[in-house]
Amino acid sequence: MMAGKMPFDGIRAVSPMSDTESAPDQILAASDHAIFIRSSGDVSGALGACFGARGLILTEDALSKEFFELGTGLAGELFQKFVNYRIPLAIVIEDFSAHGVRFSELAREHATHGAVRFVHSTGEARAWLESLPRHEMLFS
Repeated sequence: MMAGKMPFDGIRAVSPMSDTESAPDQILAASDHAIFIRSSGDVSGALGACFGARGLILTEDALSKEFFELGTGLAGELFQKFVNYRIPLAIVIEDFSAHGVRFSELAREHATHGAVRFVHSTGEARAWLESLPRHEMLFS
């Protein structure tokens, strides 16, 4: 070691935001952050990517066929975790009925839900998320 120099002089801790981390108060689009819900293991990763974000927009192409099969529990697990952590979730499905009667009923029931909402377009999803109070105030 050189005289007068500490072993870590000149080394900076840099923690750049990864592709899946969110900027504070940002509305995330899953497609822009490589967020996919293919299995229950993906739910925690999606949730982690959203900490600090104002909400998440998931489009149909980011969801596996298991998500639409309500008996698998994947949709329920996703909803429950996002509700528990108070992160609003907008799910964009162009045609609810394309995924069966039970799924269509679920989507219609959630068309006015305060935390997990099904919508028909990304514009509608963004407008809803922008209209919400910041997520820490959502369930007060």
